[in-house]
Amino acid sequence: MERVTIMIRHSSNTNLHIYHDTTYAGMPIQFDKGPFILEYLEALAATIRAALNEYPRVFAFRVDLRLPAYGSLPHDAYTNAVIGRFLDSFKAKIKHNREMARRASGYAHDSRVRYVWVREVAGIGRPHYHLVILLNQDAFFTLGKIGSENDNMRSRMDEAWASALGVSVEAVSGLVEVPDNPIYRVYRDNYESQQALFFRASYLCKEATKVYGDRQHAFGCSRG
Repeated sequence: MERVTIMIRHSSNTNLHIYHDTTYAGMPIQFDKGPFILEYLEALAATIRAALNEYPRVFAFRVDLRLPAYGSLPHDAYTNAVIGRFLDSFKAKIKHNREMARRASGYAHDSRVRYVWVREVAGIGRPHYHLVILLNQDAFFTLGKIGSENDNMRSRMDEAWASALGVSVEAVSGLVEVPDNPIYRVYRDNYESQQALFFRASYLCKEATKVYGDRQHAFGCSRG
């Protein structure tokens, strides 16, 4: 007999559905972190699919963004305006890098920035963000070293988060957190690599620690 997954609407946001299964569309998820939000799993899968439809090889990585515990912050620091500014700045830096590479060699692979982010609130009530970022692996292959004087993915993220908060790069030291084993190399013709990324990123889709009703979206992703 075919298994039927029963879902119920989220009590705080009836546009969302709670998902209790151990897999999604045949892909494993971090079941012990569940339950999950069905719509977030759908959007995550669609984002990965869109990246692989455009690029046969995708460079994906996890990163977390946190607010400073002290110091002056913009008036909208506790709103999603900050994640919007971070992404705008980061995308501009990726575009600039590709332009510089083309000037240097005459040709360089382009890369759209695709992403999934979630806003979570835990502990003392200060929001933080978990992200998965997906790029063209033919354009970008590594995060680079922390503190390197060379322009790399880590420095771009630090600079983008500092710009989003209107503070110095030094003020966000340690607030752009790259977790252990953050990098995934995902291939259009390798389903196992896609499953591995989806399993890791499914953590973002868990129901716990999301806040609704404060006029801030708990989830966002790139379009197209």
